[in-house]
Amino acid sequence: METTSYYSGNTLTFNPDYEEPRVSVVSWLAILYHFMFLFSLFGNGLVLVIIYQFEKLTTVTNILLLNMVVSSLIFMSSLPFTAVYKQLTAWIFGDVMCRIVGSLYYLGFYSSVLFLTLLTFDRHLAVVYSLNAMRVRNQRYAVISCAAIWVVSGLACIRPMILYRTFTFLNQTLCQAYPLEVDTVDEKMLRLSGFYLQLLLFLILPLAVIIYCYVRIAISVISTKIVTKFKTVRLIFFIVLLFFACWTPYNIVWLMHNQATEENEELLHGYLEITRTIAYFYFCISPIFYTFVGKKFQNHFKVLLVKRFPGLKRHVSVSQHSRTNMSTKSMRNEI
Repeated sequence: METTSYYSGNTLTFNPDYEEPRVSVVSWLAILYHFMFLFSLFGNGLVLVIIYQFEKLTTVTNILLLNMVVSSLIFMSSLPFTAVYKQLTAWIFGDVMCRIVGSLYYLGFYSSVLFLTLLTFDRHLAVVYSLNAMRVRNQRYAVISCAAIWVVSGLACIRPMILYRTFTFLNQTLCQAYPLEVDTVDEKMLRLSGFYLQLLLFLILPLAVIIYCYVRIAISVISTKIVTKFKTVRLIFFIVLLFFACWTPYNIVWLMHNQATEENEELLHGYLEITRTIAYFYFCISPIFYTFVGKKFQNHFKVLLVKRFPGLKRHVSVSQHSRTNMSTKSMRNEI
């Protein structure tokens, strides 16, 4: 029999009835986290290669997609550390890395939510205000918007940077949000502000903006009956749908966990682990949606396959447009 503990809210919870089968579950979870990280690294890396090889970073959509992929990679970079932490049931990377990993987790999460919202809002401008939006939707608009999101996400990470630290409990070194010992900082107010910040700014507001934008987009597409407009928003719609399908359960349980009593806190902690793993799954499979939902990305992916494996050329059909782009890119690299 082993013991385990976790910190939640303002109290450390100690469970003396930690049975051996749960150790194997934690080990499998750690392996799953490593697999998710590697799969995400490959998938997001593939999207970056496609953007670099075939696309121009002068378009608003590509700039936003690039930043969203980067935010996904930032988030997933915390997973190997989390996996080792779970497997060893102790933090071995030191106090500085504890703060950095905890901050990267929130930086990736917060920025991903905001970039998805910005992508949806940009599609809303392009479809609903197609003529007037051309003057606004330029490279400067995209760069300023992305910079603003990184600044807001970075500022929101100050709280976890302050709260996360290593501490020793039952001869184990843990890395979690820990009660502050600084008289000048109101720890309870800091936690409460973080609770409402995530609830309002990174859940309710983005969800409201996205719902509004897609209602306007649907009305515009139905009224114009232009099929091409529908195709331009399909990729973003699937990405947003996937994100909220994976992250909404976690946010609901997280909100309940923050308001939990001592009687149901441990039960909600278990649900929190399950829904958090589902949320991680989004960053693992989202590149598939970039590559296989969007027609343009599908074709670019086929070109990469044909280039790497010439024997597939007679089995894979590639449009002339992507071939031309690839040839142009190759000529530029040779010059």
